[in-house]
Amino acid sequence: MTSTTSQQELFRFLEDRFACAQACTECARVCALRASLVDPGGTEQQELVRRKGIMCAEVCDATCRVLSEDNRVDEAGIRVQVEWCRTVCLETAHVFDRHPGAEDGAAVCRACAQACTDFLKTLE
Repeated sequence: MTSTTSQQELFRFLEDRFACAQACTECARVCALRASLVDPGGTEQQELVRRKGIMCAEVCDATCRVLSEDNRVDEAGIRVQVEWCRTVCLETAHVFDRHPGAEDGAAVCRACAQACTDFLKTLE
């Protein structure tokens, strides 16, 4: 492998890591907002939307922090965190799909899950 190839791979890794962190930040914002719009004393479906929104916001926020750290977490720890984030985002998107008005939130969750998937590929 040439040093140019190694440098290109490093740039790709950093770009994907940044894109994933950025997607996590946006997803956390949207999910927190969606959760805040749901009445805590609402129906069972509304409560599910609120709980999933809060959980997704917290997981995305934690993932963004892990990705923003200066390599204080090992690769295995990063992989577990990003995979967890991807899973929670997809679950949240499915819940949002069933809630009128949450379609944009579902799309942001899916975009975050895709960014996580793309970043995970750089860890292989």
